[in-house]
Amino acid sequence: MAKQSIFGRISQLVRANVNSLIDQAEDPEKMLDQLVRDYTNSIADAESAISQTIGNLRMQEQDYREDVRAAEDWGRKALAASQRADQLRDTNAGEADKFDNLAKVALGKQLASENDAKSAQPSIQSQNEVVEKLKTGLEQMKVKLDELKTKRSQLIARQKTASAQQQVHDAVKSIDIMDPTSEIGRFEEKIRREEAKVLGQQELASSSLDAQFESLENVGETIEIEARLAALKGNGGAPQQITDGEETTA
Repeated sequence: MAKQSIFGRISQLVRANVNSLIDQAEDPEKMLDQLVRDYTNSIADAESAISQTIGNLRMQEQDYREDVRAAEDWGRKALAASQRADQLRDTNAGEADKFDNLAKVALGKQLASENDAKSAQPSIQSQNEVVEKLKTGLEQMKVKLDELKTKRSQLIARQKTASAQQQVHDAVKSIDIMDPTSEIGRFEEKIRREEAKVLGQQELASSSLDAQFESLENVGETIEIEARLAALKGNGGAPQQITDGEETTA
């Protein structure tokens, strides 16, 4: 993954508003699971890219140090050749010129090494800044990942608690004898209807029995009247007298 690409990805994930994403999600748990996977994968990609960037930076720094050491080494060689030329100048001009030429070659090498080291400095500085930003972003992503995992655990715990509360509510409702929609309520209502029916039947039966007894009383009275009428006719119209529970004829 390119340095710029991973840096952009890190910035995007770090700036992500997790709470807003949760609020907008139809299925927060599924959304959090996806975010955890995204962050985990991005962290792995970032670690790989940062490792490669750091490796390249360390190679540049190593080359820079080698250029610095080479410049110092060529400087020492130029100095040694120049000093040898000075020693031979009075006795052997040809050898002196030869060592001066060697000093010039060494100085040229020194200058080239210094230029290489100097030109590498801006790139090394820039790479160090990028690596620090990537490291910071990576740490922020890890913090975000921990936050996501915590929120996911909290959300699942809340969901399980809500589900348990609903189950308890449903269980309590199912055994509430005062709840007319419960099984016991419906059974009680059925018994009440049966009891009312029995009461109605009893009342109806009682009413019918009273009527029968009243009818019997009416019959007895009619018989008594008929008997007295017959007695009147049998005695020639003389009224009957009732004494001590016995009937006598005047």
